[in-house]
Amino acid sequence: MNKRDFLFRVLTDGRIPIVVGGIAFLWRAVVSADAEISSWESACSGVSLFIIGWLVFAHMYSMSAKPTEWPVSNRIYRGIAFSVLVLNFYIMIYYGMRWGGLLRVEVSVARDFIFRDVRYVLFVAYYCIAIALARHLKGMHENYRLLIKERPRKKERTKNIKEAMFRVITHERTLVIIIAAAILWRVAITIDDVVTFWESTFSGISLVIIGWFLFGYLVALSVKVKRKMDLTRTIQGIALGLCAINVYAIFYYGMRWYGLIGRIMGEVEEEYGGYVPQPGDFVFRGVRYVMLVLFYCTTILLTKHLVKAYEDYTIPARKS
Repeated sequence: MNKRDFLFRVLTDGRIPIVVGGIAFLWRAVVSADAEISSWESACSGVSLFIIGWLVFAHMYSMSAKPTEWPVSNRIYRGIAFSVLVLNFYIMIYYGMRWGGLLRVEVSVARDFIFRDVRYVLFVAYYCIAIALARHLKGMHENYRLLIKERPRKKERTKNIKEAMFRVITHERTLVIIIAAAILWRVAITIDDVVTFWESTFSGISLVIIGWFLFGYLVALSVKVKRKMDLTRTIQGIALGLCAINVYAIFYYGMRWYGLIGRIMGEVEEEYGGYVPQPGDFVFRGVRYVMLVLFYCTTILLTKHLVKAYEDYTIPARKS
């Protein structure tokens, strides 16, 4: 075993992501102990996410270009890489606006630091899960090969309504329409620099439905997969990473709705401490929504490749 393989096995050991996640949790607990986050503390958090996120993306994308006897594994690598890329851009936009002074308050003055801690820990958890997945992905990429099997005729396939619906939902044009609709929706509701409770509720519920429905589908798919342990672990890991982002979305909208209800009840002073939301705050809310929709769409596209991997006949490749 050469040094590169040894380093890969060490970094993708299941215990390493747990240690990294624990360190992230302790770090945020320390920096927010005084309910304030200084500039250097924010810089350390941002840079650490930049490094981890772009290293994960670079590895996934580079592996997607390597030849294999199981072509679907290249698409799975590429799908995970694009999902990570979306989160990386989201983090860049967030810290760019935060450090540039364009973003001041996300949920409320009193509870912003809590939300920032939760986001940091959940994003680190997602990246750690992606790192742990690398070992199982490599096992599929190197040890599985495709066996040709007879496919049903096109007319017979279209009779299955469930399969037809799945093909429509996971089609690239459908996902482009969903992303365009999300952009237009956020532009429409923030054009007056005011987001009402029902508008925020609609945005949050749409994300919750997409995220948790997709999570349930992946969990069910992982149960169907048999005698393909690496594929099973990969699907379970992707579902777990998706769960982390789902929790982030629920936590954000839960705090937002709590604040909006407080404003309706006349508690504006308590929620915002006299601070008036600025245009940059509204812009980033729209950016967050669109990036989450984009992340879910890339995961939906990834799910299509996972289903194909489940349906294909595969066996461990023979080593010559």
